Amino acid sequence: MTSLESKQGPRAQNVSVTDDALVVDLVDGRTLTVSVPWYPRLSQADAEERADWELVGSGQGIHWPKLDEDIMVNHLIEGRRSAESRDSLAKWLLGRARAIR
Repeated sequence: MTSLESKQGPRAQNVSVTDDALVVDLVDGRTLTVSVPWYPRLSQADAEERADWELVGSGQGIHWPKLDEDIMVNHLIEGRRSAESRDSLAKWLLGRARAIR
């Protein structure tokens, strides 16, 4: 690992999401797999929404624009689940339901 990489922290290079797993390939060769239910917005998303992601911060984070979801790679490594409150998720779900109508 170069000194630049160590200053930036762990960085993602590829992401895939199934109904059960969020899989993140890191630039250093590791692969992280976490449970999708840890992230309620990903859990509620369809396959197309889950596939629409982008790397942010040179791969330090992952953003799903259609879901307004952001996950930091270092949080995945630390085993952190979504910190979104129930109220926030409920508002998001309500907005989502209205958009479908």
